[in-house]
Amino acid sequence: TILLTLQDGRPAEETPQLDEAVIEDPAMIKVHEAVKIAASSSLSVLLLGETGVGKELFARRVHELSPRRDQALVRVNCAALVESLLEAELFGHERGAFTGATQAKPGLLEVAAGGTLFLDEVGELPLPTQAKLLRVLESGEVTRVGALKPRIVDVRFVSATHRDLRALVASGGFREDLYFRLDGVSIGIPPLRERRAEILPLTNTFIQVSARATNKPPPSLSAGAKERLLAHSWSGNVRELRNVIQRSV
Repeated sequence: TILLTLQDGRPAEETPQLDEAVIEDPAMIKVHEAVKIAASSSLSVLLLGETGVGKELFARRVHELSPRRDQALVRVNCAALVESLLEAELFGHERGAFTGATQAKPGLLEVAAGGTLFLDEVGELPLPTQAKLLRVLESGEVTRVGALKPRIVDVRFVSATHRDLRALVASGGFREDLYFRLDGVSIGIPPLRERRAEILPLTNTFIQVSARATNKPPPSLSAGAKERLLAHSWSGNVRELRNVIQRSV
């Protein structure tokens, strides 16, 4: 466990967010350049990297740098919902489509129309849902559960996963045709242990954000704390670092 010297031991009451990206490592400079280029196009973007490297931050940047920036950015965590609920959330449903559907509800694909749909942990999508999503990508139309006619939607897809989608395709766990639809541009985000030049700048950013959230003066880093921060393996990547600093502040 890595800790800073603290004024007291109270936990932070709010979760700080990284407002601005820290760009120190040459590999990350290339990632940001790739994001800018991809954002200006209409291609689907696939973000690849370990859990906690900041894929959601980069998905938001793709949207904010795109011509769709004034429209909605809608996030779907594909790993958080069971198949039946996931389909209802994505595609929506008509009244009476299933038990408990007392009124019609637009799906997140409709909500994201004109903007960006971020499919987080897309590698966890069930195969039946993959087939339905593929039809949306191919036709630009979405059919609500229980509906007879499709609706036209204009959505830009950004996906993220920590899994090896090529290996999933080879094993039959992910549709190859959907993979190629989502992989218009793939951008790999290096783990924090491969961009150690950013550990201390990120630490200082998280200290400032956490201190503001708790109305505290920002604590300083001792030489020993810096050494331990740089020596740690950070298997949880930027998320782990943020949590450590948040707890410490």
